[in-house]
Amino acid sequence: MRELDKLAECLGKKLLERGELVAAAESCTGGWVAQVLTAIAGSSAWFDRGFVTYSNAAKIDMLGVPDTTLARHGAVSEATARAMAQGALDHSLADWVLAITGIAGPTGGSPEKPVGTVCFAWAARDGGCEAQTRHFVGDRAAVREQSVHHALDGLLSRIAASTVVA
Repeated sequence: MRELDKLAECLGKKLLERGELVAAAESCTGGWVAQVLTAIAGSSAWFDRGFVTYSNAAKIDMLGVPDTTLARHGAVSEATARAMAQGALDHSLADWVLAITGIAGPTGGSPEKPVGTVCFAWAARDGGCEAQTRHFVGDRAAVREQSVHHALDGLLSRIAASTVVA
């Protein structure tokens, strides 16, 4: 079994045990997180929905990301990732969300935000949102795959560290 499949299966088991749902807000991964999660049989019991918000307009329309956040920080920023995560919580039934926005390449980078720069956010309905920026290496597919892996692994860690609500 591939590593992403193993992560998705583990995440599904944890969510099912807790009676919780997850949603994803994705930009540079283009729905890859949702695809990996829904590839697991029975995922409808713990996966609520996915938002593929590739354009800024989609981030604004579907997730309510403030245009001022995009103007001030850019689409690839922790501020935007946090706003995407909050928007996914606001527009879903999920208890947990993850958000990914980045520059997969091979073009689109800048000296401040080179290709491979990806921002993540993980949020819980009962409070708290953490964001993080990573810099991945490789071609477009490698950056995207590493992003999906990091997002799932990060969510698993946060769920494991939280208190189970009965």
